[in-house]
Amino acid sequence: MPRYQKFNLGDVELQLGATLPNAWLTYKTYGKINLARDNIVLLPTFFTGTHIRNEWLFGTGRAINPENYFIISIDMFGNGYSSSPSNTPAPYDGPRFPKITLFDNIACQHKLLIEKFNINSIALVAGWSIAGCQAYQWGAQYPEMVQAILPFCASAKTSTHNIVFLEGVKAALKADASWNLGNYTVPPERGLRAFGRVYAGWAFSQTFFRKKLYQDLGFTNYEDLLLSWEQDHLNWDANNLLSKIWTWQNADISANNIYHKDFERALRNIKANAILIPCSDDLYFPPEDNEREARYMPNVSLELFKSAWGHCAGSPGKNRQFRYFLDQRISHLLKSLNT
Repeated sequence: MPRYQKFNLGDVELQLGATLPNAWLTYKTYGKINLARDNIVLLPTFFTGTHIRNEWLFGTGRAINPENYFIISIDMFGNGYSSSPSNTPAPYDGPRFPKITLFDNIACQHKLLIEKFNINSIALVAGWSIAGCQAYQWGAQYPEMVQAILPFCASAKTSTHNIVFLEGVKAALKADASWNLGNYTVPPERGLRAFGRVYAGWAFSQTFFRKKLYQDLGFTNYEDLLLSWEQDHLNWDANNLLSKIWTWQNADISANNIYHKDFERALRNIKANAILIPCSDDLYFPPEDNEREARYMPNVSLELFKSAWGHCAGSPGKNRQFRYFLDQRISHLLKSLNT
């Protein structure tokens, strides 16, 4: 099986008016489409995720079992696999890469499903963080097509506080002298390290550090955790990170010509059966955001996961209790489609 596949989109007219020439999406599939073509599970990618890192969400014996479902894991724009600042030729390379919204991402994912696979019905769209934001976007953008969504540690619209948090990590990255307005000749290593160090303080909760839960991850002290986050972000292209941050900061399921920023109307129009899973201690996708959303969504259940791990409660493979919790909810949601 190939590591991943590539779908050529041609020239894509973006929501804000720019055109991204010769664009593409990368993706990987697992399992087989059934005769009814209705066993589709779509897994978008999260901020520092790829199609590979979604593999923790499914497997034999899991709620999402590739023996029963056709799973499509799609890379979002800007993650280095699909069209991104780092792999797009001039004159749209690096900091000149156009601004891409979640609306653009989902419109292109929709094109992939229709043209490549002739899929007109999706059983489930699920994901963590900005992948969960894409699940909301799918539900609002194509309400007749999506049967169920399960976003966890995510929101349908990025809050002001979330935007401010992201401004902080952006500022840390851009403070590196070698950043050079995105026209760097060598990676801005100091900026990337600072980005990772600042980010770590938001990804986990205050209780996580007070109780020294980083030791559960194999770190002796919090400094070891920070160094690990620094190292992890050295693996990312700086312009790719900033491109995805812009997409994240501007996430809003109602910011389009369908809903004209009527957020409540967009939520009401999500027809999919939905389970929203916030984490009690998430510092930038707090439960209050999901509580507000649930008041307007017609077919929704809100299931709080209590954890000091904060946003990283939903991070791939880090919290076994969350994996069990998530599998139960996914199983319930998928079974509800057959009743």
